[in-house]
Amino acid sequence: MQKLIVFDGADMTAAVFGACDEYADAVKDAFDVSLQNEKTKDGEDAIALFGEDDAVARATAVFQYLKVLLRRGETLSMQTVTYAISLAKDGEFEALESFGNDVLTVTMRGKPIKPKTVGQKKYIAAIKKNTVVFGVGPAGTGKTFLAVAMATEALRRHEVDRIVLTRPAVEAGERLGFLPGDLQSKIDPYLRPLYDALFEMLGPENYAHYLEKGMIEIAPLAYMRGRTLDNSFIILDEAQNTSPEQMKMFLTRLGNGAKAVVTGDPSQTDLPSGTKSGLAVAVSILKDIEDIAVHTFTERDVVRHRLVQKIILAYEKYDREKGQATKKYQLKAQGRKENK
Repeated sequence: MQKLIVFDGADMTAAVFGACDEYADAVKDAFDVSLQNEKTKDGEDAIALFGEDDAVARATAVFQYLKVLLRRGETLSMQTVTYAISLAKDGEFEALESFGNDVLTVTMRGKPIKPKTVGQKKYIAAIKKNTVVFGVGPAGTGKTFLAVAMATEALRRHEVDRIVLTRPAVEAGERLGFLPGDLQSKIDPYLRPLYDALFEMLGPENYAHYLEKGMIEIAPLAYMRGRTLDNSFIILDEAQNTSPEQMKMFLTRLGNGAKAVVTGDPSQTDLPSGTKSGLAVAVSILKDIEDIAVHTFTERDVVRHRLVQKIILAYEKYDREKGQATKKYQLKAQGRKENK
């Protein structure tokens, strides 16, 4: 099969191919197709794809997707190309065609915030639809950042009266006394990621204004006890470090007109060994309740440096092998006991 793809000039062709043709080579290797530079009858830049019908169709979908991104003014990266390839391999052509149409909000610097993966798009849809959403998955998938983006947009639209951001101040329980300074300086290191996300969305001046008016609140989880949060967008970050009791306390703070997003990575718990994570317990017992959604991210949704995906996969492989080795040892030990 042969397919001709036309580009909008030499600059787009160069951008799609990448430095030293690294993007084009990645597509060629992924689908085992051949590429050839061409010119149309009208003198337009184009490439011809050769290979098996299915392979050419998938490679074509990737190149068309990259063209769409460039027309929107976005910059390509190897991470973008790799993700597009993974979608095409899974036959998710519709996701490729519709991607990037949803703008959640615009930062103070004019940067549009949009979902970058299918997982992120489903996560956003779940938050829009449900009152409580659990965003579970590895680091770098945008769990907290996207939740903050939706919260700030809801505040701007007057859909909520305030944003409440919280996380457990945990290194091994909520022990802050050893840190120097007053209470605020003690908790700031734990809450810094939330500050950073708000600064990105609102800018320092707007953030300070909202904070002074009480429309933004950032506090450790322990400060939520005994409160009822009406008309609020509440985000609990690093929820894998909560105990089951803390999680129950947090979820029962919901008042009228409130929405809650709970984010966490079960593989990065800092709780003492043998302590159950409140996130794992909550997901297990609440997943089938109406108006509560659980969205699970995978390493494919990682939008940080592409090495993060490889690091996550390497650790997952290590954990699997470690678990298998432990199981074999336990079976051998059990066999020795039975023989005795």
